Amino acid sequence: MRQYTWDDLQYFLAVARTGQLTTAARRLRTNHVTVSRRIDRLEEALSARLFERNPRGYILTALGEKLIESAEIMEREAERFQNEASGGTVSLSGVVRLSILEGIANFFLANRLPIMAKSYPSLSVEMVTIQQIVSLSRREADLSITLNATRTGPYHQEKLMPYRLFIYGAQEYLAQHPVIRERSDLSGHRFIGYIEDMIFTPGLDYMREILPGLRPAYQSSSVFAQLSAARSGFGLCILPYFIAYNYPELVPVLPKEMHLNRDYWLICHEDIVNTPRIRVLSDFIRSEVGSQVEIFGGYPLLG
Repeated sequence: MRQYTWDDLQYFLAVARTGQLTTAARRLRTNHVTVSRRIDRLEEALSARLFERNPRGYILTALGEKLIESAEIMEREAERFQNEASGGTVSLSGVVRLSILEGIANFFLANRLPIMAKSYPSLSVEMVTIQQIVSLSRREADLSITLNATRTGPYHQEKLMPYRLFIYGAQEYLAQHPVIRERSDLSGHRFIGYIEDMIFTPGLDYMREILPGLRPAYQSSSVFAQLSAARSGFGLCILPYFIAYNYPELVPVLPKEMHLNRDYWLICHEDIVNTPRIRVLSDFIRSEVGSQVEIFGGYPLLG
């Protein structure tokens, strides 16, 4: 058997976790040709095939699956060794891709993640807010914040934070339209909402719960566009409190009687949940979200 190095196993783990040479190359900050060459070299050194190659990517063989656990133990020990050798001052490096819903991404984490980034200059965080095009199951993302837990797959998943949504209207709009005193009054007003046939998760189908059968007069796949339309006075809009409370011109309508409850979930593949780069980001997200329980819960409107 030819000699191989720990460095070769890093390439093995990256390809095993992503199933793609290009994605593995991005994480390792190299190119796909180098990754392919290193995998070939490792297989030659072991005189064994670790991956099956097909048009969809690299799939672990039975032997490859068997070696994953041992390689991950070596990975953790190597990181611990490096950290201890440096007196606990070793810096994290690599890439973490976070798939996240637009609302919590743009209106909560966007101005907080740079704080973490300053502490870990060698760690690159990619925040993808279009969840329809990024799949956790295909390992196109490392972490995901969603509205639902997954039912299948080797995932670590935890409820991150419950949050509430309320109906809002701009002061100008409410002053120029009939007063809303009860739920039945809502049917006489224009609503702003998501494009019905582009709702990719049931948790975003607000109208079905608030006013079943009513079609929003203005529809957009973007919560930012919906917010803008509401602030301009077009109509009523269902928004999370943690977003809307930043805009004093938006007035909650029947907040105690009419609100929706949702949960954010934090999901990650089990085999990488304890790696330092994943842990530091997930810990940061938990800490930031956990410090804003009142705001996410919309408690100021509930008395």
